[in-house]
Amino acid sequence: MSRHLEEAFPRLRGSSYEVTSPRDTEYNCIAWAVGESDRWWWPDGRAFWPDDLPRERSLDAFVQAFGRLGFSGCESPEFEPGFEKIALFADAHGCPTHAAKLQPSGRWTSKLGKEEDIEHELEDLEGSHYGSVATILKRPATPTVSAPSD
Repeated sequence: MSRHLEEAFPRLRGSSYEVTSPRDTEYNCIAWAVGESDRWWWPDGRAFWPDDLPRERSLDAFVQAFGRLGFSGCESPEFEPGFEKIALFADAHGCPTHAAKLQPSGRWTSKLGKEEDIEHELEDLEGSHYGSVATILKRPATPTVSAPSD
């Protein structure tokens, strides 16, 4: 396991998290949650953010950004066939800090800033660094296209 990740996220210690990709500075957790790995999403004016949405670090602005991609609020963080889910984390002031996406296995995947991607349990990242889960969003899953058979 990764010592530097466990120092930043103490709940990872002793958990069954797995590092699933090497460190990468091209994308962040918000991009990863929407299926992108080629650009950074953040409302700071330097990264990608939908043009007509507030460039502010507020839960409402992030929910609006994900809403543009078909996500809406839901109650449960549990896997539901036919849906993609993301969890938005926020600090004690309600400012978004992180997004994770749910895998069909029921485990979550996260891009940790400029660091690695990991697979983990949702609560493994809660703490002083990312705060806690503020909301869960879902959208209908995009059907996968399989190759035609002979």
